[in-house]
Amino acid sequence: MNIFKRAKTRYILHRYSIQHDLWQAVTGELRLLQGMSPVEKAHLRELSALFLHQKRVIGVGIAISEEMRVSVAAQACLPVLAMGVGLLTGWTDIIIYPAAFRINRDEMDEFGIVHHNDGILSGEAWSRGPVILSWDDIKRDMQGLHSGQNVIIHEIAHKLDMLNGRANGMPPLHTAMQTLEWTAALSDAYEQLHQRLQHQRRVCVNPYAATSPAEFFAVFSEYFFCAPEILRTNFAGVYEQLRLYYRQDPFVRCRLNPEYGPAVNG
Repeated sequence: MNIFKRAKTRYILHRYSIQHDLWQAVTGELRLLQGMSPVEKAHLRELSALFLHQKRVIGVGIAISEEMRVSVAAQACLPVLAMGVGLLTGWTDIIIYPAAFRINRDEMDEFGIVHHNDGILSGEAWSRGPVILSWDDIKRDMQGLHSGQNVIIHEIAHKLDMLNGRANGMPPLHTAMQTLEWTAALSDAYEQLHQRLQHQRRVCVNPYAATSPAEFFAVFSEYFFCAPEILRTNFAGVYEQLRLYYRQDPFVRCRLNPEYGPAVNG
């Protein structure tokens, strides 16, 4: 970061910092953040302030409070805690509906085939557009950690995946990471998940992960942060690749925090 960027960042953090009492009140309700060190929490607070300076949080049929803005920012910035909020640039709006919302549209895939999509969603991320979220689902995610579900992290994972273009389960990897190792670990797990579902066998993660490589990456990112013990125990290779990518180890945070207790699949 050059001197001008550093000066701008310092100005933003001074001018638009998140007040201590507000930050404590909001993050105290997020079990997702428990186990983080004071240094990590302080850095997350700075990233959240920068994030909110860059984004507009827009409510559709719902009033957006400052507490809601900070909660969304903290959860959105957790995946990029060790990578920087710069990965979340190129788009501006976060649109929040009171509850799950319906889509009804035609979309063209990478092969030029048009598909009609009609359904109810809790979240959605557009390549060069907004992130759309359901507040009901956000609140549900805030109430429990071990279900492995977090709609904000899911959509942020899609945004990171899209940095290479269309979401395909392959975000831009760090220089030290090996593409072949990433592909082998995620592809093997994806195939294993498909096989278990085809044979109607129980799976320990949300079956939605088997929809596509993009959804696999997003769902497994949710488990990485929200239920790391489940992911590390059952998909150790994927956990290791996500640990290298996100440059974080949520499993260690859980082990160091006695308030978590054993992880279970909900």
